[in-house]
Amino acid sequence: MLLGGRVLHAQRSHGHRSGIEPVLLAASVAARPGESVLEAGTGGGAALLCLAARIAGVRGLGVELDPELVALAQDNVARNGFGGIEIVQGDIATFSSIALFDHAMANPPWYEPRATASPDSARARARQASEGLLAVWASALGKRLRHRGTLTFIIHAGTLAECLAAFSAAGCGSHAVMPLWPRAGRQAKLVLVQAVRGGK
Repeated sequence: MLLGGRVLHAQRSHGHRSGIEPVLLAASVAARPGESVLEAGTGGGAALLCLAARIAGVRGLGVELDPELVALAQDNVARNGFGGIEIVQGDIATFSSIALFDHAMANPPWYEPRATASPDSARARARQASEGLLAVWASALGKRLRHRGTLTFIIHAGTLAECLAAFSAAGCGSHAVMPLWPRAGRQAKLVLVQAVRGGK
């Protein structure tokens, strides 16, 4: 369960499991009722579920590569009764949609390609970034945003410069950066980055 029991969120027993990242990601998106949100790498649907629980009437589309996670996310959506949320199977890099969205978000894989991969293939896919992945995802999401729509990623702090460059290249500026400090005196490992389509 998430958000103090407001969201029922089943996870598979093996592979990558959601932490606090999708909850914080959803909290950072200032969507309004009736607006639409696109998520890349939606996993089990935690971020979209939290967003739907917080904002009545929001519409969301989650794109997930792993068919097993797609089925799990679809079950989670049905379990919570969120009619405006849809989960589809696909690669965001090649996903085709004529729709434009008010907001887009992602919790992309961030382990470097040269890092030792997890022996669990599903966990490795969820955490291991391919070369240039941030740029690919930012471009794919950015071009599906309405003018002045927001693009939000939660990333590892070590990829901040790469992420900002990727957002700018995708036509999303007016960057806002929020380090997530675990406690006073400790460096942030995670950072929320948000930009505006057409922003300076």
